[in-house]
Amino acid sequence: MDTIFIDADRRIGGPYTLAAALLGHLVPDELGRRPELVAAHDIEIRTAAPGLRDMVPARRRSLADDLPREQRVLVPGARRSLRIANGLAEFVRDSLSGSGPLTVRVANLGEADHTDAELVAVLRRRVDPGLLTIEEGPSRQSAGPLPGDFDRYRDEGFHHAMAESGLEVLRGLAFEDDPERWQRLLQRVAASLEAIGREDEARELYDRARRLSTDPKHRATAAYATAMILVRHHDAALRDPEQALAWINEAVTITSLLPDPRERAFHLGFDLNGKALVELRRGRRDAAMELVGQAIELAETHLAREHPIHRLVLHANRAQLLAVAGLREAALADYTRAIEADPGYPDYYLDRGNLLHELGRDEEALADYEAVMRLSPPFPEAYYNRSEVRYAAGDLEGAHADLDHTLELDPEFAPAYVNRCGLHVAAGDYLSARRDVERGLALVPGDSYLLCVLGQVELAEERYPEARMAFDQALELDPELVAAWAGRAELAFERGDHEAALADLTQALKLAETAELLYNRSLVYRAVGLEAQEREDLLRAAELAPEDEDVQRALHRPPQGKPLFSPRDGGPLT
Repeated sequence: MDTIFIDADRRIGGPYTLAAALLGHLVPDELGRRPELVAAHDIEIRTAAPGLRDMVPARRRSLADDLPREQRVLVPGARRSLRIANGLAEFVRDSLSGSGPLTVRVANLGEADHTDAELVAVLRRRVDPGLLTIEEGPSRQSAGPLPGDFDRYRDEGFHHAMAESGLEVLRGLAFEDDPERWQRLLQRVAASLEAIGREDEARELYDRARRLSTDPKHRATAAYATAMILVRHHDAALRDPEQALAWINEAVTITSLLPDPRERAFHLGFDLNGKALVELRRGRRDAAMELVGQAIELAETHLAREHPIHRLVLHANRAQLLAVAGLREAALADYTRAIEADPGYPDYYLDRGNLLHELGRDEEALADYEAVMRLSPPFPEAYYNRSEVRYAAGDLEGAHADLDHTLELDPEFAPAYVNRCGLHVAAGDYLSARRDVERGLALVPGDSYLLCVLGQVELAEERYPEARMAFDQALELDPELVAAWAGRAELAFERGDHEAALADLTQALKLAETAELLYNRSLVYRAVGLEAQEREDLLRAAELAPEDEDVQRALHRPPQGKPLFSPRDGGPLT
């Protein structure tokens, strides 16, 4: 077994200090042995190890790769580093499967950047310890400051490094020394603080900029950013769309007065787009649509030969608004325009795939989700979304596999636990369902769907008081959750409380009239001798589902000993 030594202290190489050293050990040999493996992970390798970029050409490219930095308006979000880490883990796993096991002795792991700490956690979770052993060595203080490659940090979405290094530089840099550099760095640092959930610190920086600067563009940017904090704060209790409106109006007022038409079109379009989000959060969808339309008109009139990413973002944002308004074909056209403008950018394929799935165009939706898988490092959402399409097509095994992979990539992806535990319930695997419910509730304690499945599990195990408590909690959180009303009705029926079962099924039917619910209520009516009501429900169920054999059998020959709820009522609660 080979052994290598790596110092992971972020003060040596910044983000991915450990990863760059590990890749430096593995990649050169793989280029000679299996160049296709390296090519398959070009984005991850080039992101983590800039020193290998000359050896590893970019195979997957997007529009931003060929644009000046000032036109790259899409900064990666904080979750991108998890996708990079998963891609690197898969490269390391496949590399070591061919070359043999490796031990990595790491010094200063406690001083590693967020990116390396995340990578180590993913490596330990996803790579067989028989292939890769990571041993922690001694910690010691490294000499020298933090590196501050702020362009790289921005381009790659290294928000923790930007925040730490940028705050340190700002402590020693006076506004008067270099106002332009100070303001640009402050905006980058504040944006990174916001991205990692430190919005209060970001707000303090913007307030500091307002106290010192009178530059119109920078003040407009600070006003815009403050508005975005107020509508996107990770703590929903601290969101304030009305205060956000005051700030975004200040930004719009300033950028409307910029003298250069092209500069005004860009900055004003950006602010109008931000105001559209504010209006959407205020419940004024039509106003939001009008604002995005104005921004698009500005861009197409004055920026036809520049800022292509700005233009495609505007079309994608309008697509979201059109989809919410039910104008799905128009939304598809805008998503398609955004994708055609930058076929190498994966995110909008996800959005278009979701819309195609809603329209019942599942083959096209699958193609979009699989495009994301090809274009991007491992993207949990793509596998999660594909699982829903597979489930809808009756491919329960494929749906289960996709949910398993989603949670392998991101064990904190709570919606995947919701859907997977539903599959477990449908299969009668209550032990696995309970395990997924517990994991999901640890992440989102107030999730009504998970509580509903917990009720189903408790009911199956005949823990009736616990089942009732879970269903009640689910309905308290979401009074329109049909599955919880139906589950509580089943509980009542099994305990002989026919009146309560009828009441809960009737409430469920007010929310969603389905053949299954009608059939189940007909059985309760039958149990209490209300034959006319039983037949009325069966006739209506037959109208809704004429091919349903259970309903037809009940109409012509009442079933003997049939259970109240059929297994088909389980499945993902989406």
